[in-house]
Formats: sequence, structure tokens, C-alpha cells
Amino acid sequence: MTRFESSSPESTTSTPIQAASFAVEQRGSAAVLTVSGEIDMVTAPKLQEQLTKAVADEVAALVVDLSGVSFFASAGLSALVNGYTLANERGAELRVVATSSATIRPLQITALDRKIPIFDSLENALQGGRS
Repeated sequence: MTRFESSSPESTTSTPIQAASFAVEQRGSAAVLTVSGEIDMVTAPKLQEQLTKAVADEVAALVVDLSGVSFFASAGLSALVNGYTLANERGAELRVVATSSATIRPLQITALDRKIPIFDSLENALQGGRS
């Protein structure tokens, strides 16, 4: 293990780690999973867990609202792909709300936006028409 130390207090700044938070609510025949914070390799397993729980409730649609996400790493993309697959297996549609470049760009770069419906608002996602 390599350790970096500095005797200068000015150079030992640290950035606070922003934890992710998750909330699920039922909206008619859809479940809405609202995600905020940072989704990385530490928080993605919790995202996966929440996706699995929400789809287990036999909903017609699972809307994943990422509008409060400030960082979205590849582990989060993997969790979404797993959620998409699980939703399809259970006859549900996975829809994603992405409103910032932190979430839209990773979905576009990986071409997931061609497979998973992406919406610009929760209301549009609940209605189901592509944005």
C-alpha cells in the first residue's frame, strides 16, 4: 500500500464524500425510485438492491429518477442494465429520468439510451412517451 503524506496543511484538502440516497413510491401502476447523490462502485450495489426490490412488487413500469444524481459511474450503468433485464423478465418497463450531463452522457456514450427509454422529467416518464 502506498501512502501519501504532506506536512503542509494547505495541501491536505479533502472533498466530502456524498452518499447516495434512495426513495421508492408507488404512482398508480408504476414504482418511482428516486436516486440522489453519487452512484459509484460503493453505492451501486444499493442501487441494484433498490431496483430489485421495486421490480419485485410486480409493477407495470419502474421509473428511475436520476435527476438528483451528481455523479454516475459505470457501476451505476451496470446496475441499470441489470434492472432493465429484471424488469423485462417480469413484464415491466424500466424508464429513466436523466436531466444533467452527469447522467445523460454516460447513457449516451454507452448507447443505453437506445435500449432504455430516457425522459427529461418524471411526469413524462410516468406518461410513458419518449422524450
